[in-house]
Amino acid sequence: MYPRSLYPRRRQSDLDRSAHSPVSEPAECIDTEQVAAPLKARALREGNAPLALLAYGLFGAYLGLVFTKGEVISWFRIQEMFRFDSVHMYGIIGSAVAVAGVSVWLIKRLGLTTVHGEPIRLTPKQWGDSRLPGARYWMGGITFGFGWALLGACPGPLFALLGGGVSVMAVALVSALVGTWAYAALRAHLPH
Repeated sequence: MYPRSLYPRRRQSDLDRSAHSPVSEPAECIDTEQVAAPLKARALREGNAPLALLAYGLFGAYLGLVFTKGEVISWFRIQEMFRFDSVHMYGIIGSAVAVAGVSVWLIKRLGLTTVHGEPIRLTPKQWGDSRLPGARYWMGGITFGFGWALLGACPGPLFALLGGGVSVMAVALVSALVGTWAYAALRAHLPH
């Protein structure tokens, strides 16, 4: 039904490794570019420098403030979105998609580089090697959507919600961590 070229087969080295370990890590990520080996140590050192961590923390706090003031983290706004009562959240999400699209176009058009001078290569996402092409995307999307609907809040700004005094989000944070650990344990058995 679908040509085999749409999704790559799993490499034999990955299959051999998954037999010995419940969680297999491929030698290289199939659908994202990794930092080149000569720059990896430098990138880790610079990315974990105290000044860089402070900048990340300040940017995260600012983003949390923007999300809070823009009511992006409001359960009421999320319920409005799912009931199609308001365009508020769709406008925010649509704006984010538009900004991302223009940003990707500019990165490609201008040939921008990383802070280390490497070219930024944006490769198309792979469909995965399951029998159903794209299964990893629609299964992940459905699972994420169920969690979003059950929680009544977007799981993205959990820390902003906790910081805003919504203490029940601690349950959501613990659940998100359990889900992450479950994925790590089951990764070798899931369609990728």
